Amino acid sequence: MSKIIWSKIDEAPALATYSLLPIVNAFTKAAGVEVVLSDISLAGRVLAAMGLAEDELSKLGEVVLQEDANIIKLPNISASVGQLKDCIAELQAQGYDIPNYPENPANDAEKAIQAKYSTCLGSAVNPVLREGNSDRRAAVAVKKFAQKNPHKLRAFSENSKAYVAHMEGKGDFFGNEKSVTSDKDQKVTIALNGKELKTINALAGEILDGTFMSVSALKAFYKKTIEDAKANGVLWSLHLKATMMKISDPIMFGYGFVAFFEDVFAKHADTFKELGVNPNQGMSDLEKKIKGHAKEAEIKADFLAALESDSPKLAMVDSDKGTTNFNASNDVIIDASMPVVVREGGKQWDRTGAAVECVAVIPDSTYGMFHAEMVADCVKNGQYDVTTMGTMQNIGLMAQKAEEYGSHPTTFELAEAGTVTVTTEDGKVLMSFECEAGDIWRMSRTKDIPVKDWVRLTVERTRIEGIPAVFWLDEKRAHDAEVLKKVKKYLADFDTNGLDIQFMNVTDATRFTNTRIRQGLNTIAVTGNVLRDHLTDMYPILELGTSAKMLSIVPLLAGGGLYETGAGGSAPKHVEQFLKEGHLRWDSLGEFLALAESLRFLGHKHSDAKLSALTAALDKANEGYLDNSKEPSRKAGEPDNKASHFYLAQYWAKALAEGDNAELAAKFAPVAKALNEKEEQIMSELLAVEGKPQNIGGYFHPNDELAEKAMRPSATLNAIIDSI
Repeated sequence: MSKIIWSKIDEAPALATYSLLPIVNAFTKAAGVEVVLSDISLAGRVLAAMGLAEDELSKLGEVVLQEDANIIKLPNISASVGQLKDCIAELQAQGYDIPNYPENPANDAEKAIQAKYSTCLGSAVNPVLREGNSDRRAAVAVKKFAQKNPHKLRAFSENSKAYVAHMEGKGDFFGNEKSVTSDKDQKVTIALNGKELKTINALAGEILDGTFMSVSALKAFYKKTIEDAKANGVLWSLHLKATMMKISDPIMFGYGFVAFFEDVFAKHADTFKELGVNPNQGMSDLEKKIKGHAKEAEIKADFLAALESDSPKLAMVDSDKGTTNFNASNDVIIDASMPVVVREGGKQWDRTGAAVECVAVIPDSTYGMFHAEMVADCVKNGQYDVTTMGTMQNIGLMAQKAEEYGSHPTTFELAEAGTVTVTTEDGKVLMSFECEAGDIWRMSRTKDIPVKDWVRLTVERTRIEGIPAVFWLDEKRAHDAEVLKKVKKYLADFDTNGLDIQFMNVTDATRFTNTRIRQGLNTIAVTGNVLRDHLTDMYPILELGTSAKMLSIVPLLAGGGLYETGAGGSAPKHVEQFLKEGHLRWDSLGEFLALAESLRFLGHKHSDAKLSALTAALDKANEGYLDNSKEPSRKAGEPDNKASHFYLAQYWAKALAEGDNAELAAKFAPVAKALNEKEEQIMSELLAVEGKPQNIGGYFHPNDELAEKAMRPSATLNAIIDSI
């Protein structure tokens, strides 16, 4: 049999897998394809780090280097320290003998434990699996459905005060960046005042970027934005990506937390020092640290008073629960949070639950410029029209840990002021930087092969789509200038006759894309890794209502395929609702679409008639799922994720029964008949569990038997599927 690897991950998509995968395997095995699980969940990675489970992530890291790799990757937790600690506590309660996470290791043994656990923090999965560049776009059927059934976008008010603030000039990562291309394979050493921080093996043709965030400039920036927000009468909110940028962004988050509550932190500095409070971990961790302390009530009252004072109001994560923007660094993730700001007409929610115009604070201008233009465009031209707007497709440079997202091994919070140098093994200084103590210095790397493949993929997609493609490259940014040299060199290797391929800086590219979108025209944005992440949430959320409905294809450099299934940002709330009332509102359309592309990849490899018929039938099933609006309801008592899987099976079986492949038609005709005739009974059994609390034995590490029982409650449906 051919094999597809399906990732076992976390939260809502993991729960959905218990219901969906038995259906998928029942259908695919009929065409000689087996779908197997690989556990790369946070809990699985924690147990592997402690030697109590197989290291499935490392195994998949080897698979993606094989020409026949075929992996469907669902959204996984990019863990913060708080999430990691919660996961460890749950596993300990389940009987696993693993140590606590030492936040401040006191000896070598604790340092070793912290190092093992640190491999589970942040985006541990994506850099391992993404051995290829990104091709993200909306399937035609999905785009048409969104235009026919538009979701709601809140209008921007006349004379809207919403805006984005980012740093400008010297001070941020953009302003301080230097970039060189290595002329040969060589060791390169990063040092502070001559003391080694890290030595790397640079490859010939590899782009090396060095830069730093000036903490003094960051503090001044935060102070000014807080003052401006008060003067402008807008909510203040901070937008970072502490999950992917797991070294730099939690630090920047911590400085923002302290800046907003400056007086509270000053008043209680001694107590916070005594208790080991780390502002980088947010209010939720602070509350745990002060719990039971004599000053607990006083400290909480001071924070509340600061929120109620005449200083600018702070945006909330959950107004009902009193959860602020500073609850935890992973609560507000920029690529998910900024589309909501635009979707809601430049507004976020205050403590009363009211939607109020805001300033979105994004320190680093590298991608802050994109979000600033998105908001400014809507302030000037009004909200988008979902029924007529065009689409943004993206080709993203992300292979082999490209750019900022691969930088955490070479990111440092500088212990002292002085000179950071980047030096070759023969003593040549490639770059140097004058920094202050506490500055955040980082090196990003971009290898040559991914850039060439990025250009190849761009030419291929531009010719297929017949629309303009724009490389979002700013010749005034040091890194982009080096990339531009390579792109122009490699474009000459391909036939670009008749293709519209352009180069623009971030602001101009955003304006060009948005002008076309408002005219109902489509554009390919060719971007680096961070902008890929931001664009492929922003535009899909505006166009489709969610980024989970995007096709996310990674043609692997070795010849295989990685198929990602969209965003998991709302997954925690989905699980909370499921545990409370047995209703899972996660929409598995992303998985349906990824499976179709995965099967199509196999079909191209093997030219198998049954496989082609199976894929064509799934395409029809996906269209039927959309056309008949079978996505899960948000309300308990109405069809949820489990029901959506039933309808996929029903439509898929019907398409196979009516298809051209006689063998599959004969096999699935009785299945289609049974699923049709017993629909009422199946739906009754699925709805019977709605409104009832569910026990699955764990949030991060569910009990498989309990979770499967909760997600497969229809004996009638199970009997039909299991008999195929």
